[in-house]
Amino acid sequence: MDRNIVEFRLAPHDVSAIRFGVSPGHELCHAVRVVQRPAEHPLQWGWLRQVRDRVPRDAFDLLAMVIGPEGYFPDFFTTTPTWDTTPEDEAARLREVPAELIRADLAKMVLRSVGPRQQAIERMREQPERARALIADAWSEVWRTMLDPVWAQLERVLRADIAVRSRRAATEGLARMIGAMHPHVSWGDDAVLVEMRAFSEVLDCRGIGLVLVPSVFGSRGCAVLTEQPAQPTLFYPALGVTERWARDAPEVEHALGALLGPTRAAILLGAHEPRTTSQVAADAELAISTASHHLTVLRDAGFVASERDGARVFHVRTPLGEAVVGAAVSGPA
Repeated sequence: MDRNIVEFRLAPHDVSAIRFGVSPGHELCHAVRVVQRPAEHPLQWGWLRQVRDRVPRDAFDLLAMVIGPEGYFPDFFTTTPTWDTTPEDEAARLREVPAELIRADLAKMVLRSVGPRQQAIERMREQPERARALIADAWSEVWRTMLDPVWAQLERVLRADIAVRSRRAATEGLARMIGAMHPHVSWGDDAVLVEMRAFSEVLDCRGIGLVLVPSVFGSRGCAVLTEQPAQPTLFYPALGVTERWARDAPEVEHALGALLGPTRAAILLGAHEPRTTSQVAADAELAISTASHHLTVLRDAGFVASERDGARVFHVRTPLGEAVVGAAVSGPA
């Protein structure tokens, strides 16, 4: 039986053509789908228990209508993920999507819907500027109430996945890293191959590259962006996602504390961005000499890297440190 394959073609040995990104918009769209069909998403039940009583009904219903329960949803929610994309960036970008792209993506949703939902989306398509404002307002409200409270935990899982896969690419090669991403993803003839349910396509990504985006909420399979002006993108399930990924930060710190001790656990959790020894000491309420000792232990264990910039030394989590934090966030299966 013929398979449906999307083929992202790359230049030979062009490792730099593949980069990683994060997409708050992709997470939100799949979170909306989780709420619509919770029985299909057991890995999100821990998160659902936290948010089910604070769903903003009108905003959620509008997004659920536009996104739908499965299959394609509008590309304008997820265009061009980057390494440092923030929820604030995503919300601002959504308000600036060209009206013609809003109209084009909503036209695709009209074809994928029926009855009153189809009629409502068609009315939105006829007034794309108004539709954009309504969707952006709903996005911000749903994000604030349902995802912002767990964004720190979610982002740690995503960045831990990226750290592990980046390390694998460096030590085992690009083909091995791609081949281990998902059963439906493989490497062949200088191309990333993705098995899809409904369509096949060949994209020449030479010169523009491919973005790989891990997902916590989109944990049931892979998705792709292939149509311009979107950057060619592959979304895939992040490593280590369990029902406990949305644990509160104190729980995560306690879990790491059992391994590293509470002080080093707190320092490691705070090392997601570069900080000087003085900043680490101030944040942890320690003497500089004590903070320096703990940083040395973490550095010797491979969890933290230290780089000098003039007279200052900055400390940040390594890929191994990201993986340890990500495992603590996800918790035991």
